[in-house]
Amino acid sequence: MMTRTELAEDLKASLHDAASVFDADDGADLLRCVDKAVLDFHRVRPRTLLGEVTLVADQYNYPAPADLLTYKSALWGTDRRYQPWDKGWPGKLPDVVVAENGGERELQFAPAPTAHQISVLGSNYQYWYFASHQLGDEDGNSTILSGQRGLLLLRAQAEAMREMAIRNIGKPVQMRDGISSAPRNGTPAALYQALMDEFMEAVR
Repeated sequence: MMTRTELAEDLKASLHDAASVFDADDGADLLRCVDKAVLDFHRVRPRTLLGEVTLVADQYNYPAPADLLTYKSALWGTDRRYQPWDKGWPGKLPDVVVAENGGERELQFAPAPTAHQISVLGSNYQYWYFASHQLGDEDGNSTILSGQRGLLLLRAQAEAMREMAIRNIGKPVQMRDGISSAPRNGTPAALYQALMDEFMEAVR
């Protein structure tokens, strides 16, 4: 496994002289690049988890897991096959969306589950959802496998180049040093794109 601090140290070493741009005393700028890489990692290495809530008749909203990115699909009711003429026909099952209510994200059922549906299918609503990745400050708190360390580092390097490109927007750009031209593909913006291309190619 790996920790957030260890990956930030790897990132600093991999940037060589360019690491001098990220000079926060506590390493906050490099950690920021790592955090953004972790945040984006679900796009290429989706993390699917099983969630569950206890249904209450006619209640439409339920708390969402803290790490939920998007709702995937329901397990509730999918293992039973009823026909409309069956006595146990539960009717149309609710659709579920993720919404924000008072600053908190929640699962909203439309329509709300009925007492009849709960009596037939049970109150334990299980579902699949896509979850965000985590990279903690201690061993064992990471959801990213050790074998994916290089891929995550590559994404963090790209993020570092993106930050350098933004930093350079307000600084004068010198196209020549009096001896040679600065190659266009050596600018932070170009390196960001090259690293992102390499990152996306590596996950195919």
